[in-house]
Parts: sequence; structure tokens; C-alpha cells
Amino acid sequence: MLRKRSITLAGHATSLALEADFWRELDAAAEAEGAPLARLIARIDEERAQNDPEAPLSSACRVWVLRRVQSRGQA
Repeated sequence: MLRKRSITLAGHATSLALEADFWRELDAAAEAEGAPLARLIARIDEERAQNDPEAPLSSACRVWVLRRVQSRGQA
């Protein structure tokens, strides 16, 4: 089930809908970095804009989480 959350990116309010598992991983990553969740998502958004500007932000977040989880499994 999707959970929608509102965040501010580059001064603009936006909402992002992700499954709870993805939100948990994003929250944990932001906490591990000692940064607000919005800052982490802004960084993901910047990478998305550089690499695949047509991709939805929600997809970019899911791919980011997938790569994070995969990298933990290889460590």
C-alpha cells in the first residue's frame, strides 16, 4: 500500500507516494547520515535530474533504496 508524504524540494512543496518499506529505508538512511529526509530526497532528485530527468521521483527513490540494500548485502 502506498503512503503519501509531503516534502519541500528546492522551495516547492511536493508529495511523494511510496510503499512503507521504501519509506523505512529512506528514513533510516537519512538518520544514518544525520540529515533531514528532505535533504536526502533532494539529493536523489538531483541525481535523477542528471541521469534520467524523465524518470519519476518515486521511481528514482525506489532505485536508490534498491541500490543501497544491494550494497549492504555485498559488504
